[in-house]
Amino acid sequence: MNLLRPPCDDGVMSSRKAANTRCGKAQRRWTLAATILGSSMVFIDGTVVNVALPALQTKLNATATDVQWVVEAYTLFLAALLLFGGSLGDRFGRKKIYAIGVVVFALASIWCGVAPSIHQLIIARAAQGVGGALLVPGSLAIISATFSEEDRGRAIGTWSGATAITTALGPLLGGWLIEHVSWRAVFFLNVPLALAIIVLVILFVPESRDEEEAGRLDLIGAALATLSLGGVVFGLIESSRLGFHSPVVITTLIGGALLAVIFVVVEARLRSPMMPLTLFRSRNFAGANLLTLFLYAALAGTLFFLPLNLIQVQKYSATAAGAASLPFILIMFGLSRWSGGLVKSYGSRLPLVIGPIIAGIGFALFVRPGVESSYWTAFLPAILVLGLGMAISVAPLTTTVMNSVNESRAGIASGINNAVSRTAGLLSIAVLGLIMFHTFNSCLDERLNQMNVAPQVRQVLNDQRMKLAAAEMPTNIDEGTRAAIKQAIDECFVTGFRRVMICGAALAFASSLMAWLLIRSR
Repeated sequence: MNLLRPPCDDGVMSSRKAANTRCGKAQRRWTLAATILGSSMVFIDGTVVNVALPALQTKLNATATDVQWVVEAYTLFLAALLLFGGSLGDRFGRKKIYAIGVVVFALASIWCGVAPSIHQLIIARAAQGVGGALLVPGSLAIISATFSEEDRGRAIGTWSGATAITTALGPLLGGWLIEHVSWRAVFFLNVPLALAIIVLVILFVPESRDEEEAGRLDLIGAALATLSLGGVVFGLIESSRLGFHSPVVITTLIGGALLAVIFVVVEARLRSPMMPLTLFRSRNFAGANLLTLFLYAALAGTLFFLPLNLIQVQKYSATAAGAASLPFILIMFGLSRWSGGLVKSYGSRLPLVIGPIIAGIGFALFVRPGVESSYWTAFLPAILVLGLGMAISVAPLTTTVMNSVNESRAGIASGINNAVSRTAGLLSIAVLGLIMFHTFNSCLDERLNQMNVAPQVRQVLNDQRMKLAAAEMPTNIDEGTRAAIKQAIDECFVTGFRRVMICGAALAFASSLMAWLLIRSR
């Protein structure tokens, strides 16, 4: 076989033709591998960076708000431009845009690795988000264009499970690198992955596009989506530092909300919008995206605050914190291919009702751990139950989204669903972060009042509040007082963590309700 030529159909394929083409098993296998690795690269950076957050607070003297922006800058551009990335792939070729996204992501990862300050790191993370927005929607669209409808559920299940296991290795290896090398090495993990993906794309992935896509690119929609999300998220995050009474916070929140309304109006009137509102006429498509919004909002809060709890309160090493979520990922990997076949056997409604309920119970179990709790008895049960719930939910959810639209709209449907999941995480971290800050501050004020802390010591602690559990202790106090204050800080962080997990459980149960009310199995 000539490796320089795909084993079936060298030319550009329309979506419908591609789905029905009898591609060789080898090509389908390597095409699936290319999409798995590309998606994994993006997903890894969504989890491994969370393990690096405590190190960023220490090495770059970052506040909790700063590390929120390290996560949110990436997610903001990823969420806002995913729809635009899907449109680019449908119009200019999914293989081409996918490859460009991989290159942009890799270059931005190098920039992150050499960033000299927290503010430059935040900008580099935004550039990573742009690259991710180009490649993520293409991964599922390429799968839909390569596999027939009867094989698509299994393929997506394999994609879900394989991306889960590769994503699991990210925090584990990243934690080891943080502990033994540097937090900077975490970002260089993407470089060899990107090189392997480019080789697979060139050799095996057939080009496909939506030949009905002939309108102008929706640059206005992309700009409005970015500015509206950016305004709302900026207002929510900075309200922890400036307060809701701040003119800057008020202006950005109102401005972001108005731009969101304008975005919907503009998309409804354009001939070729990046978010066709007509897709939401499908009951299953609308219901699946509402479910995604609630469920992934809950998951994002857990993935953000859990590593901070494990490292800063439970005193885990970065490697141990990275390994702590490994059972979650292994369950996802082990059950995803099976859950991908649930839609064929039982329809989509049943797994999408049951899965989020189990996940909600998992979130609720995170309320149990206190300070210095045992991993095996306090954290592991919650992780196992959450993993089971997500494993039941993810593959049927993705299959439902892709099967609820015409094959020619696969790219934009994938983009919308991914944008919803990223937007859920974006807003969740901002809102749940706000809940954490207020809970932590109220608790700490109460504890300091009970301890009769000297005014000068309280002033030092007030300056450190924005670091949450990473707050540095005053130097001019005795060892007993220092230990008591540290204990109070840890317990107040746990109080905030528990409240965040309760919110996560409520969101998961709400997602199950959306499935029950809106999803139809056939």
